[in-house]
Amino acid sequence: MDSVENLNEQNDQEIIETEAGEGAEHLTLKVGTNITVRRLDKYLAGRLSNFSRTMLQKLIDEQAVSINGKFVKPSSKISTGDTIDVILPPPPAKEYIPEDIPLNIIYEDDDILVINKQANLIVHPARGYKKGTLVNALAFHQKKLSKGSEDFRPGIVHRLDRNTTGCLVVAKNETAHWRLAKQFEDRKTKKTYMAIVHGTPEPDADCINKPLAVHPVIRERFAVRPEIGKEAITFYENIEKFRGYTLVKVNIKTGRTHQIRVHMSYLKHPIIGDEMYGGRFVYPWQIEDKKAEPQEPLINRPALHAWQLEITHPTTMQRMMFEAPWAEDMKNILAELRKYRKISR
Repeated sequence: MDSVENLNEQNDQEIIETEAGEGAEHLTLKVGTNITVRRLDKYLAGRLSNFSRTMLQKLIDEQAVSINGKFVKPSSKISTGDTIDVILPPPPAKEYIPEDIPLNIIYEDDDILVINKQANLIVHPARGYKKGTLVNALAFHQKKLSKGSEDFRPGIVHRLDRNTTGCLVVAKNETAHWRLAKQFEDRKTKKTYMAIVHGTPEPDADCINKPLAVHPVIRERFAVRPEIGKEAITFYENIEKFRGYTLVKVNIKTGRTHQIRVHMSYLKHPIIGDEMYGGRFVYPWQIEDKKAEPQEPLINRPALHAWQLEITHPTTMQRMMFEAPWAEDMKNILAELRKYRKISR
């Protein structure tokens, strides 16, 4: 079994392999009497050496691991006789293909590259997306990138959702990578987003401190889950109000998957166009208060833009702030709101 090594202690566990869907691998581990560690993530890291502890913790958080049929945390304790079920992801592609995908470069030097990521661009290859990603574009445009902390993610220090536009920094060498990664981990970067939401959040500025985890039913989504969620902190400020809509500036202290989208939905003010979290498409006839007619929406994705990114340069140690111009669809819907729905600035 290629994805499983370090499993020679047969008196410590029994391994049963079953199907888990296309490309995935389902393992059932029976914990024996000779266990040397009790913490779940450490135990799995010792048994599944092809997977990093970080990756295993992510699988546990995403409920791909259970103990005796119950979903648990990475720090959960195991005991002799426990049955651990693990759904392992398929191995990544053995190579990534360079593709001539346009990149909007904001800044570049020998250590870093900062781009204004366009919509409909996934950051790195994943199941079902081996081509057409930012990594494929980087492989074409850049001669040298850092290897990355995980396979087939060269230069990738942080991510933006597929349809979120804006500032994203890429590492061009190993030193830049680990220094930038540590800044993100230690929360020493500053990330400012702009979003257009339904309604008007109250109060005009606030902090949303609600833990997030995988949705209990819909695995592709995340949700506020105080009992098992990870800390997620979002600060928002109403910048410009319109009838029925608001332009909101958002700073995030943490960087959880879909964090801004989930938190704004939690406030009952989802982002325009974010159908996954309750947002709706907005059409010109709606903004103009006219009779409904067949039209394309003003924006066909979540109206969310990573506007500014502030980091410490990994070599010069100078603080740097980058700003990404808005995509045309965001500018267009804001112009329409200002024209037909203006309240205050």
